[in-house]
Amino acid sequence: MYSSTSFHPRRPGLVLPVAVDPSGRAGPTRGQARGRKWRTSSRGLVVPADVTVTSQQRALEASAVLGDDEAVTGWAALDWLGARWFDGTSNGVEPRDVPLVARRHLLTQPGFSVSQEFLSPEEIEVVDGLPITRAVRSVAFEMRRAATLGDAVVALDMACYSDLVSIAEVSAYVAQLGPVTGIQQARDALAEADENSWSPRESQMRGVWTRRAGLARPRCNAPVFTSDGRHIGTPDLVDPRLGLIGLYNGRDHLTLVGASFDRDQEAAYRDLGLEPVTMLATDWSDLDAFVRRVHQAARRARDRHDVRRWTLTPPRGWTSTATVEQRRALTADQRRRYLRYRLAG
Repeated sequence: MYSSTSFHPRRPGLVLPVAVDPSGRAGPTRGQARGRKWRTSSRGLVVPADVTVTSQQRALEASAVLGDDEAVTGWAALDWLGARWFDGTSNGVEPRDVPLVARRHLLTQPGFSVSQEFLSPEEIEVVDGLPITRAVRSVAFEMRRAATLGDAVVALDMACYSDLVSIAEVSAYVAQLGPVTGIQQARDALAEADENSWSPRESQMRGVWTRRAGLARPRCNAPVFTSDGRHIGTPDLVDPRLGLIGLYNGRDHLTLVGASFDRDQEAAYRDLGLEPVTMLATDWSDLDAFVRRVHQAARRARDRHDVRRWTLTPPRGWTSTATVEQRRALTADQRRRYLRYRLAG
C-alpha cells in the first residue's frame, strides 16, 4: 500500500502530489483516492488530506504542472527562499494564486496562474527540489504585476528586508527588460523603494506620508542619538530637516505594556526636540484623518525653536545595518545581535 513521504528533508511537512496508481505502489488506487484520506490538487493529482496547506505546500502542488525550463515565480519563489513577508495572501486574508512561468500553453487552474513570458534557463534555480526563478526576477515579476504602485514598492522593500535583492540589483535587471507588462510600474517603484523598511505597513505609511500628505521623503528606521552619542530609539520614519518622526503602532502595540512603552518613547523624542506623529492600525479606515495629523505635526515641527539635542550621526563603533550590502556583510552572530529589533517591525 502506498505511503506518502516528505518532499525534502529541509522542508518537513511538505508532500509532493502523486498520480493515482492502479497497483497502489506509486500512489493511491482510484478507490483510495476517492476516500476522505486524499484530496485532489492540480492536474488531477492527489495529496493526503491531512497535509497542512501552507504557502509552500501550495507552491509545491502548483509546480506539479511544470515541465523542463519552467518555474515558480513571484511571491511564491521569494517565500520558498525564506523571505519573511511573502505569505501568499492579500493583507493576510485572501489567498493569492501561485504564479508560474511556463514555456507551453497551460490552462490556469484554481490556486495558480500561468505567465508565458520568455524565461531563460539561467534565470531558474532549483532550491530544495523546487524550480524557482531567481530572486531578482521573482521580485521584478511582483513589482510589474502588482495591483498598485504602492504594492510594487512594498514587494521590493520586503525582498530587500530579507536581503534577497538590493535596489541596485533590481535596477540593473529591470533596465535590461524590454516593453514587458508592468515595466513602467517597476521603474516607478524602484524610485520610491527603501532597503531599510521593516514591514509592509511601514512601507505603506511612507507612501501615505509622501504621496498623500505631500511631505518630503523620510529616512526609514534611522537610529536617533543624543548629542553625546546615546541611542534613544529608531523611529519608523524621520524627516531630518523638520525633526518630524513617524511611528507605526500596529496591533502588537495595543497591550498595556506596548502602550506604556510607546508613550515613554514619544516623550523621549519630544524631550530632544523632535515632533512625533503616530499612525495606528485603525487609521487605514480613515487615511484623511491621519494625513491631517501629519500636517499638524509638521506645522508644530516647523514652529519649534528648541536647541537641537539629537543627531542621526552614529557614534564611533556603531554598526550600521541600513542597506542590503551592510547586512550581507554581517556574520551570523552579528545578524542575531544587530537585526533582532527588526523582528518587532
